[in-house]
Amino acid sequence: MKPRERLDKALRFEEPDRPPHFENGFELSKQALGLEFPSQEELYGASEKEREKLYGRCAAIYEGIIGKYGWDAATIWFPGGRDEIQYGFIRFLRKYLGDDFPILNHIWDSFVSLETVKDYMSFSVKLMEEPEQIHQWAKAMMEAAWEHAQRSIDAGVYGIVIANDSAFNSGPFLSPAQHAEFCAPYVRELAGRMKKQGARIGYHTDGNLMKILDQIMDMGVDFLHSVDPMAGMDIREVKEKTYGRLALMGNVQCSFLQTGPAEDIVKSAEYCLEHGTKGGGYIYSSSNIIFSEIPLENYEIMTDCYKKYCSKLPASRRVGEGK
Repeated sequence: MKPRERLDKALRFEEPDRPPHFENGFELSKQALGLEFPSQEELYGASEKEREKLYGRCAAIYEGIIGKYGWDAATIWFPGGRDEIQYGFIRFLRKYLGDDFPILNHIWDSFVSLETVKDYMSFSVKLMEEPEQIHQWAKAMMEAAWEHAQRSIDAGVYGIVIANDSAFNSGPFLSPAQHAEFCAPYVRELAGRMKKQGARIGYHTDGNLMKILDQIMDMGVDFLHSVDPMAGMDIREVKEKTYGRLALMGNVQCSFLQTGPAEDIVKSAEYCLEHGTKGGGYIYSSSNIIFSEIPLENYEIMTDCYKKYCSKLPASRRVGEGK
């Protein structure tokens, strides 16, 4: 089964030959492959011909990570930006990896969230006294995000990950009623526009989302990342609530990946695989990205758990594994 088919099947809540696996970012390319991305300055200062060579260096890193760890998709984490440098690379990578390999792109700063609010005192006052200003700001962010999404889709992405944090470990950033007024409608509108263009939609947020989980299910996105275990998001409970409406990605605890011990990584990984994969609707990944502070050997403990799990799947499901 090819990666695009595998991911499509999981998002339809069907069981593919094996659960798809990828990460929304990977900062250990030097440790894993001995390769490093060029700098943003190199890319922006390069001539068109030189830039093609730099794109090739970037694509080789993505290809190496995909091949080494058996990824079924890649979300662009370098180069960043909302400009032709990134869109050009998406077109390059799409051709480099082929149509059967899904590429996704992040959209940040697209709705009212922990990251987009810069002045909390002013925001709190406007929330109560001038809510229309919050709506105007939310709409402006959505429109800017839509422009970025449309250009990413035109460049050839399979999907978009709408990424900003909506919650703390203790619960939502805004009350459920405020989230329903100032956040959900704009994400729903953005997701709807992208879906009309044929894109799959992921939604990333950390924190405990249980009080707004119904709203997220109604926003029209295809999958939720990160199903944050450090905030008490139990993938077994979340899947029972979301199955058939919202696929899940993540839940392997990133704090264990950062500090260990190995036993806790294995326990978290096996729990996700046991409770996330049944009936499809699950993408195996960490509850964050594989950031630079994570020891490579810890990520490889997580991927070893995945390989062992896949090796035990019925032969009828594993036909074509690795293709």
